[in-house]
Amino acid sequence: MQKHAQAMVLAAFTADSFALGSHWIYDTQKIDQQFGRITTLLAPQEGSYHPTKKSGDFTHYGDQSYHLLAYLATHGGNFDRDAYGLAWQSFITKYQGYKDHAMQKTLQNLTDGKERTSCGSDSTDLGGPAQIAPLIYCYRENLAGLLDAVTAFTSLTHCGPGVIGGALFLARSCYSILHGATPKEAFSQAINQSTESMELDLRLQKCLEPADTAPRQQIKAFGQMCAIKAALPGAVYTVLQHEDNLVEALIETVMAGGDSAARGMVVGMILGAYHGLDKIPSRWLLKLNRYEQIRAALDTLA
Repeated sequence: MQKHAQAMVLAAFTADSFALGSHWIYDTQKIDQQFGRITTLLAPQEGSYHPTKKSGDFTHYGDQSYHLLAYLATHGGNFDRDAYGLAWQSFITKYQGYKDHAMQKTLQNLTDGKERTSCGSDSTDLGGPAQIAPLIYCYRENLAGLLDAVTAFTSLTHCGPGVIGGALFLARSCYSILHGATPKEAFSQAINQSTESMELDLRLQKCLEPADTAPRQQIKAFGQMCAIKAALPGAVYTVLQHEDNLVEALIETVMAGGDSAARGMVVGMILGAYHGLDKIPSRWLLKLNRYEQIRAALDTLA
């Protein structure tokens, strides 16, 4: 299981970096014209939301997930909301990358004196739950501890409707896969616990129904935006359409446009947990600028 758990984390980071070059381009025709079929890690283009980044770097999602991994590696794999909240505040205060609404609002709330138990923004973006792979790695043998840690971590920054439930859906799914379930089996089990968003529940249930619509078209129908009610079903649908091919799933994710980084981290997390390290292209892994640091942190936490 440990190797598959490592692959879960590495695939999530790889997916984020793989999406960097075309992140938040919503016009899929523009993606086709500007990039063709994306098959490698790219630098952000002119006008990107990530002008400080280069090929092999992460978006702000990956950077925060890496910060979480590094924190866990220096704290014995144990997550404490108060201690982590203080570390996160220090990190984001100095952060030079893009700061989304959740980051800005949470930081402002903390600066204004709000407690770390109630500082989270009203964001419903998938970008918060998409960061949880390091927590799943550390709590892969303790489901109750995992769900508590995921709730505490996600709510530090994201408190909008459905977002905590969506994070728990993702945590339960990854946990089940690491313990032997297929993605479809894991999703079917996890959906039995409501996300507390009827719209999200219905869309996730729809993903489990037989379908032959291409991921690009289905993601457009759900919505390419960051909101979890659109992005999480888009990621789940992509996984189920390409359950046996992690590479194709990640390519389809970036080619569908919009918030491909958050969706990609979920796709990578799920299929990395399912397939293990062998299915992650070494040509992608070795281009990650923090690959060695990630491997070292995972070894420390083993």
